[in-house]
Amino acid sequence: MDDVLITGAGPTGLVLALWLTAQGVKVRIIDKKEGPGDTSRAMVVQARTLELYRQLGLAEPVLAAGNRMVAINMWTRGKHAARLPLQDAGAGISPYPAPLIYPQDHHERVLGERLEAMGVTVERSTELVSLEQGADSVTARLRRADGGEETTTARYLAGCDGARSAVREALGIGFEGGTYRSVFYVADVKLSGMESPDEGHVSLEQGDFVLLLPYGKDGRARLIGTVDDERADSAEALTFEDVRQDSINRLKVTIDEVTWFSTYRVHHRVADTFRRDRVFLLGDAGHVHSPAGGQGMNTGILDAINLAWKLAAVLRGEAPDPLLDTYNTERQGFAHQLVNSTDRGFSLMTSGGGLANFLRVYVMPYAAHAVFELAAARRAMFKLVSQTELAYHGSALSEGEAGKVKGGDRLPWVRIGDKDNYEPLAHIGWQVHVYGEPRPELMAWCLHRGVALRDFAWDPAYEKAGLAEGAAYLLRPDTWVALAAPEGTVEALEAYFSSHGLTAGGAKAEGAMR
Repeated sequence: MDDVLITGAGPTGLVLALWLTAQGVKVRIIDKKEGPGDTSRAMVVQARTLELYRQLGLAEPVLAAGNRMVAINMWTRGKHAARLPLQDAGAGISPYPAPLIYPQDHHERVLGERLEAMGVTVERSTELVSLEQGADSVTARLRRADGGEETTTARYLAGCDGARSAVREALGIGFEGGTYRSVFYVADVKLSGMESPDEGHVSLEQGDFVLLLPYGKDGRARLIGTVDDERADSAEALTFEDVRQDSINRLKVTIDEVTWFSTYRVHHRVADTFRRDRVFLLGDAGHVHSPAGGQGMNTGILDAINLAWKLAAVLRGEAPDPLLDTYNTERQGFAHQLVNSTDRGFSLMTSGGGLANFLRVYVMPYAAHAVFELAAARRAMFKLVSQTELAYHGSALSEGEAGKVKGGDRLPWVRIGDKDNYEPLAHIGWQVHVYGEPRPELMAWCLHRGVALRDFAWDPAYEKAGLAEGAAYLLRPDTWVALAAPEGTVEALEAYFSSHGLTAGGAKAEGAMR
């Protein structure tokens, strides 16, 4: 019997398979498509995703293959209005201070190749037909392209199968939300004549916009735009010729070749729950929203990394079942926040009416330019968009406060010389950070428990980042702070593990998760 059956082999499903496999979990991953994606679709890889990719050595190959987005240029009425610098927006916050443009099809190939190297192959042209849950397993009926069917059993099932999720439908889980009237179009093109060809460009006009993101050295770029006039009523009949003039006239470019064009309507929905007993929803199966800010794919990837360590711990008998409930509370809570924030951003970019059009065309570019002149504003925007600000303060797993760091926070990133405190462990697991001198009894406890202890010679840079000297910061396997213990005592750590019924490679603590 497999430990986890994963349906869907987009970035979310592939990352879940990778992180589970790296933690010794036996997975099977299926996808109804014949092969990997061959269109760019999602384009932006955010800093928090790259930080977590360091756990499996994926950050550097992705970074080397992508294009750093150093600036966004804003256009109105066919004229350049503002340039928003991004190259240092996250300086001192993350080792990846600017967004990365990396087409999803390339991204999926990197993930798929790494999964193959770890001994797991995606089973293509295979789809879920039905599922049935038992007391300790899930039974699924699968169908292949030739019509042949099989029944398989796994301890858990993860639905990473997109907005039209067969898993969600089979469970009857609601997917409340709505649909915007505007129609999006996306096109992969080769172009010439672009001013600042290595930077992003967005044209804001009355009621709609056009965004251009370069992703190659040979003039390749992604065009994203909206149609909000009478053409939106027959979106399925739109061709690139119907929108070509919008792009050419507003951004002053020549389109030399169109390699892909598609239209779609944007939804904003969140599933009623991300967990139903032994089945979980991840990525677009659980939440969809506007593409504002390049959040969708990154959110699905973080869903996968959040769930992976929890499933691995429960499967190994190192945690009780309620640990899995925290996947739902943490990730569904963030999904609701994300839908609300991207909805506001999308509405600002596309809403009609005289006042909205005036603000978008005559005020927004100049206001944005003025704001981005302020380093504090650039940092705040980076934290929000990069998901480095994402915290789980309300989670049952988050406790304590030391310095300015609370349980549930992302650990502040600090670089001193050529070293930083984000260096990954040899394996995915719990770790304790001490900035200053750790107590001898803490060192012994970590050794007994099988928890990695990392101590850093005290430096004023740590205090500036909000870390407290001598405190113990217990990091979850996904690197968020679980416990911030100001005194750095064994008793605080022991109480945490005991109250949550957790084991970390040593003897199991007594007690149960609250």
